[in-house]
This record gives sequence, C-alpha cells and structure tokens, in this order.
Amino acid sequence: MTDNHDKPLTGKIALVAGATRGAGRAIAVELGAAGATVYVTGRTTRQKVSEVGRSTETIEETAELVTHAGGEGIAVPTDHLEIEQVRALVERIDREQGRLDVLVNDVWGGNKLLDFDTPVWELDLERGLRMLDLGVKTHLITSSVALPLLVRQPGGLVVEVTDGTAESNRTPRNNLYYDLAKNAPIRMAYLLAEELRSVGGTAVAVTPGFMRSEEMLDGFGITEETWRDGIKVHRHFALSETPVYVGRGIAALAADPERDRWAGQALSSGQLAKEYGVTDADGSRPDVWAYMAAEAAAPGTEVSMHGYR
Repeated sequence: MTDNHDKPLTGKIALVAGATRGAGRAIAVELGAAGATVYVTGRTTRQKVSEVGRSTETIEETAELVTHAGGEGIAVPTDHLEIEQVRALVERIDREQGRLDVLVNDVWGGNKLLDFDTPVWELDLERGLRMLDLGVKTHLITSSVALPLLVRQPGGLVVEVTDGTAESNRTPRNNLYYDLAKNAPIRMAYLLAEELRSVGGTAVAVTPGFMRSEEMLDGFGITEETWRDGIKVHRHFALSETPVYVGRGIAALAADPERDRWAGQALSSGQLAKEYGVTDADGSRPDVWAYMAAEAAAPGTEVSMHGYR
C-alpha cells in the first residue's frame, strides 16, 4: 500500500503549461512523484517540432516520465497563444477530472530571440514583441481560461515561473523586452494572489537559480556529466543547479497546507529548498540568487561561495 505521506499530492490535478523540457518538465515529474495527475503541454510532440523545440524532448516523453515517477502524466499538445486550444485543454481537464488544483505557468521559448545588452532602438521590434507574447501573453491567456476551473474549490495554487527574484530584477536584465517578460510574472503572481485570496487560493512566482537546462548546457558546449568545466567560463557555474531542484521545491510548496503564507511573493529555488528541506539531484542545496545579492552588497569584494552550495 502506498503511504500518502510519501505521495502528498495523490488525488490532486495539476497543469504544467510549457513542460516539454527544462524546468517545466522537471516540475511536472516532481508533481507526479508526489502523486499528482499532471497534464503537460507544449508545442513539440513526436509528430511535430516547434520553432524553438528539439525532437529529443517532447511532451509525450514528459508525460511518460511523470507516470514513471509515480503520478499520471497526460500529454496535450497546446499552443498557449491560441485561445481556443487553451479552452479545449481546460475543457478536457474539466471533463476528465472535474477539478484543477495546481496551475504552473512555465511557457517561454524566448531565449533564441534574446539580444543581450542591446538598447531598445537597436532591437528588432518584431523579435521583442514575440518575446512578450511568449513570456507574458501566454501566461495571461492560460490563467484567464484555467482559473474558473481552479477556483471551483478552495485551495488552488498558481505558480508563475520566471527568471530572477524581485530583488535581482530591480536592476536591468539583458534588454527591455526580456526585462518586461521576466518581471511581468512576478507582478502577475502578486495580483493573482490578491484576487484568489477571497476564494481560498493563492499564487506565487518562482525562479530557478543558475539552472543547467539542456539549452544552457548546449550553449556552453558541455553536458550534465562535464558541467563543472563551465566554471572556467562562468564562475557562477559552481552554484548551478539541475531543473530537478526547482521541481522538488515547487512540489513541496504544492503539498504545503499552509502555503498561503507565501501568497504574492517571488520565491527562488534556493529559498524553497531551505524551507522544505529538499536538495538537488546530487544532494546539494545551491542558492545563487542569495550569493549574487551578497556580491551586490559588497562591490569590489570577492565573496566566498561557502554557505551558498
């Protein structure tokens, strides 16, 4: 017999929007490991690869990993910019489950549009607007369509996945469009928390740290097995984390009966790890955002990484 203490999300229904790979996939798998039924969405399937996807990572594979972890994974191909597709997705969840307990908005795909440290007058307008579509409009559409189902019973949770903490994002991030795309989910979580409070729900924003996603590893020409070679290129690699880390943190958050104490806040994977006692896949507990805050508070000083990993 399965102990529900080991699977605290048994009977819960989750939707992870943008679960093809990276953080979204790991979040879905860890929710499944906690016993949830998880609907996973994305545009890359075994039949079709999106313009930012890769055939080696599909939503079908994510669903299989969720089931293998101990939950039930259900893959639904969805373009979250297409309102009717999102409506069909939510109608299916309603028809099959009659409820939605956790919504994770992780849709992104804008990294290939990113022009680092480029002033707005030199940026291609269409590329910039596409980034906002992918990082903001998708989240708005998904929340607007899914929330009527989520609020049907009290206790619903919305997680807005972003990049950066509220503190770190007070300084410019890469370029204007990227900054807007990554600050918007933080503000959305705050506003959604205010609205959900009256129906017993909550919302938070969550950021991974220096995450070793497939895309990042490819960009640095390394693998998960050789990731320490990246420290020679970027010293913050010493505090990097796998996508599993944020996945475990969010699963623990979803299982916390008192999670409404976090309502409207922007949390990091490092914060969640300390609060809930979770670790990364290798047993470490890195906290790169706290480390960078310490660096910012002591300009010109080399801050020891001891205590941050």
